[in-house]
Amino acid sequence: MDIRGSIVALVTPMHADGSVDWERLKKLVNWHVEQGSHALVAVGTTGESPTIGFEEHDLVIREIVAAAAGRIPVIAGTGANSTDEAIRLTRYAQRAGADACLLVTPYYNKPTQEGLYQHYLAIAREVDIPQILYNVPGRTACDLLPETVERLCKVPNIVGIKEATGNLDRARELMERCSADFMLYSGDDATAIEFILMGGHGNVSVTANVMPATMAAACDAALAGDAERARALNAQMAPLHQGLFVESNPIPVKWALHEMGLIDRGIRLPLTTLSGPAQERLRQMLRDCGLLEVK
Repeated sequence: MDIRGSIVALVTPMHADGSVDWERLKKLVNWHVEQGSHALVAVGTTGESPTIGFEEHDLVIREIVAAAAGRIPVIAGTGANSTDEAIRLTRYAQRAGADACLLVTPYYNKPTQEGLYQHYLAIAREVDIPQILYNVPGRTACDLLPETVERLCKVPNIVGIKEATGNLDRARELMERCSADFMLYSGDDATAIEFILMGGHGNVSVTANVMPATMAAACDAALAGDAERARALNAQMAPLHQGLFVESNPIPVKWALHEMGLIDRGIRLPLTTLSGPAQERLRQMLRDCGLLEVK
């Protein structure tokens, strides 16, 4: 598997009542293909994976795979805090036609490093689809340490990691410990371009939901070693790297896409729509980035 560049952590568009908006989902996929995004993540954190049920999970992945139609790869989010559930979700994703799976560390139950190793090893042995580890301790209360990643990168179908700490020293250590063909993805928009310039392979991005062409171009430049262009493009997006996290993701990005006319306002409890004070702040950032007309 050789997926590089801007990988959109795709929202799951919903109607006001919280039901999935299948028509808007297809339109979003087509838009990202047209804008030059390099790959999509289906039903990740930004896709509201915690409130997407098993059957729906399978359907969303199938619809995204069908809409992408082989034009760009689709990576399915299939992590869980139960190893059996993660295996089940990963099998579903393989049957649905996903190109790879993204598996967040088990949240809440706080396994040891040996537990994490055994968890990922069990999934890899049960399902032969390419698998990408996902470390985001700020959400999971669980940190997949570099020495454990080094052990896991030797498993044939564990092909990469999304490292979302934003810690570039951690990224450097992963690069030193893992083989050159092990794919290293940033999961932190604010530091992603520097991550790629250091030797990373791509960015699993929230910002790319609203500025896909710019993020794709910035990642392309960084992969080509053109630091000046990559940083200049990144500067155009910098306000959104912060603004899209004024409240818990994906609250701000779904609100932003609604303001841009790309999706309805639906979001599922316990998440709620963006609060009033944050709306005006983010609206101004969208205007500054040329995504909304100045009124």
